[in-house]
Amino acid sequence: MTRPDPALAHGWCALTALHGRIEAHLERVLQAEHELSVREFSVLDVLSEQHDGDGGHFRMNQLADAVVLSQSATTRLVTRLEDRGLLARYLCPTDRRGIYTNVTPAGLDLLAKARPTNDEALAEALTAAEQRPELAPLVATVRATQPTR
Repeated sequence: MTRPDPALAHGWCALTALHGRIEAHLERVLQAEHELSVREFSVLDVLSEQHDGDGGHFRMNQLADAVVLSQSATTRLVTRLEDRGLLARYLCPTDRRGIYTNVTPAGLDLLAKARPTNDEALAEALTAAEQRPELAPLVATVRATQPTR
């Protein structure tokens, strides 16, 4: 039997600590300034990238994967955002079994206002985490990573 690599567990703990710190900071700032949770912001952000081209709309399971939530949690979140007038659901024009969700003009407006807040809070959280030696290499990786969207 091989011995577990303690560096693997330490790396995982550092990664979860970085994620937790960033998410907690974003949550506080987005709630205080825009009455949005991190998850709500993520859903609005992901759905705002939809387009009318092939594969340009998310089904609920694809949205759940994109925001890393269960399908039931995603459905509840979409319903809350729809109740606030930030999202609207509609039937897929080519497959009546499919239901899509679009960001409403009010949702796009809120997202446009919240995006700079999110970006600034993210930069603040990364700068603070960078001061911790165990998190600094992870922060450097985050800063060096280019978006794939």
